[in-house]
Amino acid sequence: MGRRVIPELIARGHRVRALVRQGSEGKLPPGCEPVVGNALDEATFASRVAPADTFLQLVGVAHPSPAKAAEFRSVDFASARASARAATAGGVSHFVYVSVAQPAPVMKAYVEARAEGEAAIRAAGLNATFVRPWYVLGPGHRWPYLFLPVYRLLQLLPPTRDTARRLYPVTLEQMVAALVTAVEEPAAGIRIVETPEIRRAKLSV
Repeated sequence: MGRRVIPELIARGHRVRALVRQGSEGKLPPGCEPVVGNALDEATFASRVAPADTFLQLVGVAHPSPAKAAEFRSVDFASARASARAATAGGVSHFVYVSVAQPAPVMKAYVEARAEGEAAIRAAGLNATFVRPWYVLGPGHRWPYLFLPVYRLLQLLPPTRDTARRLYPVTLEQMVAALVTAVEEPAAGIRIVETPEIRRAKLSV
């Protein structure tokens, strides 16, 4: 997701620095300044956060599945907590966090880890936007298109309408638009962007 969001932010005139592992600096888009560090340890990158007005947190386990429950706590939650601490130390005024739709009937450990990440950000006292998709459609992640007719049907039935709307897949383009909008329209307090709002997101010219 970062590979799509970063170029868009740079094209819109934002100065972007991105946290990367040692040796991965060359993977960043042109115009992005690398910050080498460990996303799980704020001591390795907190000193490089300032000056900044927004911290965008995209770190998480790739291809989440129930088998990765332990990783959700050791990576997703741990990185959110470290990022919140680094953002606070760096004087960041707005934190944007890619969380997950909740509540949800499946992937309990994943939802819990992301909810705890949100709690850590709240506890840090940061103004924050929590963007809560359930599944992002994009390259290599297109099989859920087959289930979209089922989602549409479930939205028509009162008992399942709210859940179907909350868990409806969003496209990568919609997520990029939602994240850029969150950066450019910072929240005062806590703002939660659910799936219906993500699906309506469009970039202003």
